[in-house]
Amino acid sequence: MQEITALIRNIPDFPEPGIQFKDITPLMKEPKALKLAVLELIKPFINEDINYVAGMEARGFIFGSLAAAELGVGFIPLRKPGKLPYDVKSLSYDLEYGSASLEIHTDAVDSADRILLIDDLIATGGTAAASCQLIEQAGGEIAGCAFVIELDFLNGREKLANHQVHSLIHY
Repeated sequence: MQEITALIRNIPDFPEPGIQFKDITPLMKEPKALKLAVLELIKPFINEDINYVAGMEARGFIFGSLAAAELGVGFIPLRKPGKLPYDVKSLSYDLEYGSASLEIHTDAVDSADRILLIDDLIATGGTAAASCQLIEQAGGEIAGCAFVIELDFLNGREKLANHQVHSLIHY
C-alpha cells in the first residue's frame, strides 16, 4: 500500500481554508501503481457474483471503469443532473453544506443485478449512500462499496452500515 500512498499528495486549503485535499492525480499518472490500486480495490469482491461496477462522477468513473474491465463486467455511470442523454431516475440528497443530485439511466439496472460501487474517496458518505440508494431504487443490489481513500474522522462508513465497505488507505 505504500506505493499507492506515496502517490497521493496533500493540497492544503483546497477547495477552501482548513481542508487538506487528497490529490490522486499523481497515482493516476503511474500505470503500475494505478493497476495495483484497482486490483486491491476489487480484491475482496473477486469471488462475488457481480454484474456491473458503478462509479460516481468524476473520479469514480476512472477507478470504476478500470475495475469493471478487470472483473470482466460492464460499467454504470452515476452522473450529475442533465448529463445522461436517455431517460433517468434521479435522487437528491443532503451534503454537509447544501444538497446535490445523482442520476442513472432507467435501463441501467435490472432487478437481479449485483453492483459494486467504486469511488476514489469516501468522506462524509453522503454521495456513496445516495448512490447505493439510487441503484437499489432502480432494482439493483449493492454487492459492496470500495474506495481508494477513506477519511475515517468523518465517519462516512456509518452511512453505508448495511453494505460491505473496503477502503485501501485510511486517513
